[in-house]
Amino acid sequence: MDFDFFEQRISKIKNLPLPGEASQYKMAPEGRLQELKKLALEKQNPRKAAVMALFYPTVEKKTNLLFILRKTYKGVHSNQIGFPGGKEEKSDIGLLTTALRETHEEVGVAPNDITVVKKISKIFVPPSNFIVQPYIGLYRNPKPFIKQDDEVELILEVPIVDFLDEANIVLEKLSTSYATNIEVPAFKLNGYIVWGATAMMLSEIKELIKQVL
Repeated sequence: MDFDFFEQRISKIKNLPLPGEASQYKMAPEGRLQELKKLALEKQNPRKAAVMALFYPTVEKKTNLLFILRKTYKGVHSNQIGFPGGKEEKSDIGLLTTALRETHEEVGVAPNDITVVKKISKIFVPPSNFIVQPYIGLYRNPKPFIKQDDEVELILEVPIVDFLDEANIVLEKLSTSYATNIEVPAFKLNGYIVWGATAMMLSEIKELIKQVL
């Protein structure tokens, strides 16, 4: 998809109502869905985090969406595909600052080079007790990405046409930090399985984009 066309169309999502939980739950693992419905967030005292769904043009002026593969570590999100982002720091002036700072740290994109289009629905992640605020951003004049070696295993650049293709929504059996051999809805992108909270965010982003294309 041509980036100039995409940029023109995505600007129209600013005034659209958010699809919210209804769209997120389409990509929620069954056990997670039951857990989310039972939990009262105010009782969990969740930590805050923010991520950036960043769209940018390729050399051929086609539209890509950026992901990272996190390093293997002792944590519930080890070796998973996600958006650049991370936890809120005391020095951050709000969660947008968090998303921009973390994107700069993890993939080398300067905050001033990102145009924020819209913030979408927050999502609670029970295994890590984080509530995450996602943002949609445009990176019009991309420079080579620079990954943060101690946190990022690789940078994944996905054509938007693949992300929007219904054929790339799959059911996958996975073993996670909280369950073994469970079937989860997921996106299959560039050969990688994107599931859980990231897939739930993607579901809402996809629904918004499809309304303006």
